Amino acid sequence: MTTTQTNVPGLKNTWKQFSLLVLINAFVGGMVGMERTILPEIAETDFGIAARSAIFSFIVVFGITKAISNYFAGRFAQSFGRKKMLIVGWLFGLPVPFILMYAPDWSWIVGANVLLGINQGLAWSANVIMKIDLAGEKDRGLAMGLNEFSGYVAVAIVAFLTGWIAAEFGLRPYPFYIGIVLAVLGLFMSIFLIRDTAPFVEYEANNSKEKRVKKNLFFEVSLGDKDLQAVSQAGMMTNFKDGMAWGAFPIFLAASGLTMTQIGIVVAVYPAFWGILQVVTGKVSDYTGRKKMLWAGMLVQGISLLIFALLDHYIAFILLAALLGTGTAMVYPTFLASVADLTHPNDRAESIGVFRLWRDGGYAIGAIFSGVIADMFDIKIAIIATGILVLFSALWIMVRMKKLNKPVVNKELIS
Repeated sequence: MTTTQTNVPGLKNTWKQFSLLVLINAFVGGMVGMERTILPEIAETDFGIAARSAIFSFIVVFGITKAISNYFAGRFAQSFGRKKMLIVGWLFGLPVPFILMYAPDWSWIVGANVLLGINQGLAWSANVIMKIDLAGEKDRGLAMGLNEFSGYVAVAIVAFLTGWIAAEFGLRPYPFYIGIVLAVLGLFMSIFLIRDTAPFVEYEANNSKEKRVKKNLFFEVSLGDKDLQAVSQAGMMTNFKDGMAWGAFPIFLAASGLTMTQIGIVVAVYPAFWGILQVVTGKVSDYTGRKKMLWAGMLVQGISLLIFALLDHYIAFILLAALLGTGTAMVYPTFLASVADLTHPNDRAESIGVFRLWRDGGYAIGAIFSGVIADMFDIKIAIIATGILVLFSALWIMVRMKKLNKPVVNKELIS
């Protein structure tokens, strides 16, 4: 086999490296999962914080830091290599579980989420870009489905485990031991087992039909290109919803009379469906076209939130959390595949970084919005208002997005 052949993108050629990256992304997702169930409870129980907007401050800081890190991860990955961004991301993540375990006041928790945001922005972005580099055009949706599957199934598993450990042994320090294991393994594998994907980018760039962006790439992804702008706003609203859910769901469920273990299960079901179904939805979008999957997924999310806010029964909460996760699974890998479809391979890393800046900025905006609404009115109102905004985002996709109506996998590729 020649050197050129070994650098040809495609999952058949690259499955070993691709599989390692899938596993590492599970570790990245697990780092977020260790906070999903118990951090709002720690705020109230350990530090006596009652204001919802104050409790949500850790999500705001996480969202802003991750969003900015996403952008620079894309730019620096283009200049310095994907692997270096992955390693640096893990170096920032390593102290996080120790700070969460022994933080003497809430400001330390907020500080830990600055580091966690950088960890997620650099490590997850590098992982996404490397998988797209390895997969090639035909399997791009599947690749993103597998990437997000691994990350969000890990979020769900660790969210459940930390909730169970907290119920059995206390809120701190035991639930955060999981994070130490994840960070050490992720850093070790990134240094010693992963190879950079620059040769695959070079091969694809030499064979790409997409034109490079001559104007400001940040402007094009954010506003200039109608399709990319539609994808960016929907990404932001999806994580706007998740920023709300991260802070509001544990509080809303506790007020509805659920135990800590039950809350952990409901909170875990949402990212579990989000993660597992992406293997299917990512590949389906390769055949149906991206737009159909995007607007339908946003619609399912919005409807799920509106119904969730009206429930008061444990089993019903589980079912709606599953539906919310399904809607999120429909859009999450499709977002990334859409951006990759619309950009030249040499513009890919920065374009994905710009998209992820807007998408993960939604965490912060959603957390601020829901915290303020919850303090002014009620947690239930915050959930309903978020659902309405997500429905408007679905309408935006339907009206604004034009180019991706057709499937990217055609009959010639299938035959």
